[in-house]
Amino acid sequence: MRTYVRMVVCVHIPRFELSVAAGEGARVAQQTLAGRALAVAPLVGGEQRVGEVSGAAEARGVARGMVLGEALARCPDLVLVPGDPVAVAEAWERALCALEAIGAAVEPARPGLAYFESGGLRGIHGTAEATIAAASRALARSAGPSPWGVRIGAGPTRFCALAAAMAVRSRRPLVIEGQPTLEAGRWLAGRSIELLGFREDTAALIEPLTRLGVRTLGELERLGRPALSDRFGKPGALAHRLACGEDSPLRPRRVEERLEESMAVGDASSGEALKRVLGVLVDRLLARSERRGRTLRAATLSARLVAGGGWRERVVFRQALADPERIWLALSLRLLTLPAPAAVLGLAAERFGPPASEQGELFGAHVAARTARLREAVAQVRAVAGPDAALRAVCVDPDSRVPERRVVLAPIPE
Repeated sequence: MRTYVRMVVCVHIPRFELSVAAGEGARVAQQTLAGRALAVAPLVGGEQRVGEVSGAAEARGVARGMVLGEALARCPDLVLVPGDPVAVAEAWERALCALEAIGAAVEPARPGLAYFESGGLRGIHGTAEATIAAASRALARSAGPSPWGVRIGAGPTRFCALAAAMAVRSRRPLVIEGQPTLEAGRWLAGRSIELLGFREDTAALIEPLTRLGVRTLGELERLGRPALSDRFGKPGALAHRLACGEDSPLRPRRVEERLEESMAVGDASSGEALKRVLGVLVDRLLARSERRGRTLRAATLSARLVAGGGWRERVVFRQALADPERIWLALSLRLLTLPAPAAVLGLAAERFGPPASEQGELFGAHVAARTARLREAVAQVRAVAGPDAALRAVCVDPDSRVPERRVVLAPIPE
């Protein structure tokens, strides 16, 4: 019987936010080839730091997250493109839905970067190469008339697949085959430590490691896990695991139904008039038959700005709600952070809770009601901070002399 090594596919769209904000991927490519330095402008009223930058801007010392004044000092002819988080979210959702349409269970890391395993798709598409080709065609269809420069890499782990996708310089995907700790470790040895910047837990290690003279993941591996753990703690141990070809399993997103409502506000672009428009959107959303009486855990409030660009904010309620007045009150406070007058206001239900008829049972005095109330609180915390936000302590080896072996943290079952 033939066994297959687990293969993770990485889909990377370079400068995704910049391409979407500019409106046309071809326009960005033309201006970049012409030597124009582009950058996503900071939102009005927000932190004055630039977003994604083009290759020409990077060559002149401008980097993502740099203060706007410093970026303009390094590159006086820097062209600022208004940021559009609404269009970015919509385009990225189309790309994720296109990947899920071929049967992939997708783990989105950030806009423009996602992973999925190809092993479960062999019965649909055949080989891993055919699966990658199907993913490439699906992304091309979702992009429309302005195709994205998609780079696809595959490897036995998530981090190895990312390194392969970053090494691609053409439309042909790069596949790293073999066992994770052998082939992946050999491949990663010559890669730059800049790859650690794509993981939130290890991004802060790039600067101190660079000062220490560490340039590649192979040099990082030779430092040893005990030394990195002693110097950098848990992030150092994780960086060493990644450099050795080890990684955690994928955590695909839960595909949930989304309900959306939007309205052109006209002259009611700010103030109390805009709040009345928000009230209409809340009533429309709660009146949708697709809601089926369910409460709302989280919602997304968005706006197309009159001056161009967009604004988007995710709101997680303190408890699952179906009362339009309480939902309106929670969302209207967020309208105060709107950076500029709005032309179109949108509201989307992002996560649903139990039906409203069951909410009264959570406030009883008996044990079953307390258990249901605790389960509801855990679900709400996970909606705010992710699946690892609520854990329980499980006693494993109470007689161990090592404290870490006595009790471990495990997810609370839903």
